Amino acid sequence: MSIIQITVQELAERLAGDRSENQPALQLIDVRERDEVEIAAIDGFSIFPLSEYDQWAADFKEKFDPHTETLVLCHHGMRSAQMCQWLINQGFTNVKNIAGGIDAYAYGVDPNMAKY
Repeated sequence: MSIIQITVQELAERLAGDRSENQPALQLIDVRERDEVEIAAIDGFSIFPLSEYDQWAADFKEKFDPHTETLVLCHHGMRSAQMCQWLINQGFTNVKNIAGGIDAYAYGVDPNMAKY
């Protein structure tokens, strides 16, 4: 099964729209390392570094709804693609990878965001 991608522009539109009442819920997951998140982050994302998989994997499904739209972020889109595949394997039905990651977001959406 191929992973659905969304652009950082689509992400920005979804995040802006999420502030209104009638938007469907979004689950936002950032799989970057904590030191990366300290450099640059987008509000609303839950942090689940892939390197800490052993610490969060067991009870992950208790924290998230497998049928709610889930958007996954990393630096360039590779680690988030791995996470998307894992989520699909766990039975998540509405998973999307943020193409280009936070790097693309910093260049394409928020030029004031720190780049690394």
